[in-house]
Amino acid sequence: MDTKKLKKRPIGVFDSGIGGLTVAKSLFDILPNEDIIYLGDSARLPYGTKSKETIILYSIECLKFLLKKNVKCIVIACNTASANALPFLQKITKIPVIGVIAPGAEAAVNKSKSERIGVIATMSTVQTDSYKKEIHKKNKGAKVFSKACSLFVQLAEDGWTDNKIAELVAKEYLSEFKSLDIDTLILGCTHYPILKSTIQKVLGRKIKLIDSGEETAKQVKEILINKELLNPQKKAGEHKFFVTDFQNKFKEISERFLGRKLGKVQKIKLT
Repeated sequence: MDTKKLKKRPIGVFDSGIGGLTVAKSLFDILPNEDIIYLGDSARLPYGTKSKETIILYSIECLKFLLKKNVKCIVIACNTASANALPFLQKITKIPVIGVIAPGAEAAVNKSKSERIGVIATMSTVQTDSYKKEIHKKNKGAKVFSKACSLFVQLAEDGWTDNKIAELVAKEYLSEFKSLDIDTLILGCTHYPILKSTIQKVLGRKIKLIDSGEETAKQVKEILINKELLNPQKKAGEHKFFVTDFQNKFKEISERFLGRKLGKVQKIKLT
């Protein structure tokens, strides 16, 4: 394959729905000249309640769709799919496949001075212990404290991110982290960056927040530089969005997660 042509191919991103748009937003910011194709499998969300086999099957279908679009690398912008399907997807394709867990874990290890790291995520991500395993690959001595904060997902989707209810829920979920004396907290769900300011307010400034999506975008840039695959175009990249279903308030929620107007969204079938 001609390297010049390869460089001009888009980056593929998939998620079980719209949460992965926070990862896409980081990619847009960090790689402004790259063309990006986003796929949200919104007809079958959430992946978190499904079996590992089903998550792998759904992830393969998302991967196949993006490969047909001739992407040069794929980002799994979903913690559940990253936790369950990443190694499998990496085996069945030659292009780089990047999940959101390892970059977040690596950043937390690098930034933590006390080696006491908190992780907040959905129940399914917490149960897989994926962040803990990745953190221990980098630092066996690190203490990791994980907590499922499922209500944060609904708050993010409803736009209740900076009000009293969001603050009360955050206090209820996060108060124990203060007594655990952590100095770093991983936002281990793509919905959680929407609540970043409330989470920071409740925890205080001494605790560093790690946005896994942002760290993933940085790693994607690194990989593209190392493989000499950065798009050389000077103009802003083109962004295309595909979903498997339009849900209530899809556009409104998506634009909140993306922090900008959503372009044309096309509904597709994966099976």
